[in-house]
Amino acid sequence: MEWSFTDEQNELRRTVKRFVDEELRPVADRIDKEHKIPESIIRMMAELGFLGLVFPEEYDGAGMGEAGYCILLEEISRACASTAVFIGAHQSIGGMTIHKAGSDEQKRKYLPPMARGELIGAYALTEPESGSDAMGMKTTAVRKGDTFVVNGTKIWITNGGIADVVSMFCKAEADGESGPAAFIVEKSFQGFRVGKVEEKMGLHGSSTTELVFEDMEVPAENLMGKIGDGAKIAFSVLDVGRLGLSAATVGTAKDSIDRCVAYAQERRAFGQPIAELQAIQFMLAEMAAETYAMESIVYRTAWMCDQGMRFSRESAICKYLCTELLDRIVDRAVQLHGGMGYSAEMWPERFYRDSRINRIFEGTNEIQRVVIARDVLKRGGY
Repeated sequence: MEWSFTDEQNELRRTVKRFVDEELRPVADRIDKEHKIPESIIRMMAELGFLGLVFPEEYDGAGMGEAGYCILLEEISRACASTAVFIGAHQSIGGMTIHKAGSDEQKRKYLPPMARGELIGAYALTEPESGSDAMGMKTTAVRKGDTFVVNGTKIWITNGGIADVVSMFCKAEADGESGPAAFIVEKSFQGFRVGKVEEKMGLHGSSTTELVFEDMEVPAENLMGKIGDGAKIAFSVLDVGRLGLSAATVGTAKDSIDRCVAYAQERRAFGQPIAELQAIQFMLAEMAAETYAMESIVYRTAWMCDQGMRFSRESAICKYLCTELLDRIVDRAVQLHGGMGYSAEMWPERFYRDSRINRIFEGTNEIQRVVIARDVLKRGGY
């Protein structure tokens, strides 16, 4: 076994880190307070190739694969979880649906402008009556000549208020066939409307909205795959999305440790830096051990993805473990800072709020346990 990053991957990490330190970190608090990622930040990420990193070069992407994408999300999340979530919805699930399930024509039409940041992507699966039970969705698409007429509502859509292109899932009917289906929807389509804007505990810089479709006409050529493929497409994309989300938790965990070490060496109590206190040292040791485990499983699973291996179980394990461990890490960060850790003036408060959603979206951790258990039982053991 060989465990190392390529020269290209190391250069990518240096590039992202430079962007984070020079451009993103200085505005991270402002993003949280103003509930918006500056357009200048999005433009810079597009120019640096971050918004199409995982797509092949033939679609104006960087062709860096899932390992490269995980490096990107890890480094971005060291400064701003909202920006990482924006990238994830745009590229890892919104654009990835087109990349995995779209026709050659659909890929040529949508992926290059998405990679260049000219079109922003989103992924619409969740509905008011179907969250974990994703295929219980009520949104319908009925064939009418050369179009499908779509009616329904999607909720909790990341990038919903800024997306130009949405990978949307619904129940479709055409020519005697029916079943879950995936469509490419543009915000310019008649009947497409952005509904309620969600006020959230954390991730304030991430646009999260309701999307409403009222007799929206979608060209038939915007159907990805065929009717009945929707569930397979949705869940295969979420395997990738969960892995990217897990990589983001690694970045937040590492930055939490770095900040906690700096604080512990400066803050004094009982006549010495608190870093000399065993209680503080044990906190840091536990945080480091958990982060090492998180990093190890994420990049092993990213390697499996890039090798074309099946990784559904491993992705679920990453999502479950990394998000649970990150909550413990940021909780310790709050505790280590004492009363100041509970203050909105200090970074642990934002990290604490931003991290909590990770155990819920892209499949709750309860659902991840179901996925893992089913695979264990299917295999007859580990």
